[in-house]
Amino acid sequence: MKRRTVAVLFGGCSPEYEVSLNSAFSIISAIDRDKYSVILIGITRQGEWYRYSGAVEDIPADKWQADKGNLKRVSISASRGEGLLEFEDGRYSKVPLDAVFPVLHGRYGEDGTVQGLCELAGIPVVGSGAAASALCMDKDRAHKLASLAGIRVPKSVCFEYRPTQSELAAAANELKFPLFVKPVKAGSSFGISMAADMAALAAAVKMALEYDDAVIIEERIDGFETGCAVVGNLGLQTGRIDEIEISGDFFDYEEKYTLKTSKIHLPARIDEKTERAIQETAKTVYRILGCRGYARVDIFLTKDHEVVFNETNTIPGFTSHSRFPSMMKAVGMSFTELVDMLLELSFED
Repeated sequence: MKRRTVAVLFGGCSPEYEVSLNSAFSIISAIDRDKYSVILIGITRQGEWYRYSGAVEDIPADKWQADKGNLKRVSISASRGEGLLEFEDGRYSKVPLDAVFPVLHGRYGEDGTVQGLCELAGIPVVGSGAAASALCMDKDRAHKLASLAGIRVPKSVCFEYRPTQSELAAAANELKFPLFVKPVKAGSSFGISMAADMAALAAAVKMALEYDDAVIIEERIDGFETGCAVVGNLGLQTGRIDEIEISGDFFDYEEKYTLKTSKIHLPARIDEKTERAIQETAKTVYRILGCRGYARVDIFLTKDHEVVFNETNTIPGFTSHSRFPSMMKAVGMSFTELVDMLLELSFED
């Protein structure tokens, strides 16, 4: 059987650069080399694309860029059928690609930009396409679509500009403190904070706008957050539900990757009926937003056991210890089997 050529993209000019390196290392290490020929494409923080042919072990330590002898400038051609363009000594050569596996968390990777390039080029992409990726990254629009399907979402106010003090006061009066303030399009809890009064609200909005040009202010949901892994295109399967136990105000970036004071319970400490309700809601959201391949849908569970949609991550953390693969492992799917399934799903029409 002829091996298919897959390009794995890692790095990127996003605050989640380091997370991408670790996720990519795990995925690259798990790909079946009898079925796939793997091309590694590293993207620097400045947005430069290189084909990397050095040691895979140097990727998570961010040493790959220093290995100049194993770097070649590359670009995915937007012209259909050309694949990867590899530049050297003023000339370029074409490298056909059967699929692209973007392991790029956050902006310029998870937001539909890379997916759109691949769609122009006619190259299958692992995971969601451009439209679904963009929608999932946009918390406000994702909430509005889910709400139209009858799924509860947090009450919120969105500003696509810096709001005035009177506009902030009106939002606070409508939603009631404490409030969560988030960039509309940013990942991994960057720029998110909780505000307990007007002074804190103004500061939180200012910080959120450093990460995006729009900000969403949400009511606080009295409950806890769960996550649900969803895999598939038309037919969907879910992993076990996990539960985030926090000791502070919310699950911020540091807690996500250090768990200094937080805990992840897998499976979640909920009954079977509630778990099924969360899984069904996650699948509904997945379909509404047009997801493909895989995603992690994050959902709040109130003290009254009401399900409230939070957000969808189309490229969640993907090390062997990350939440998404752990949820799938809990239903009997190994990390290697999961990576293989996602690659196969990318070739489905």
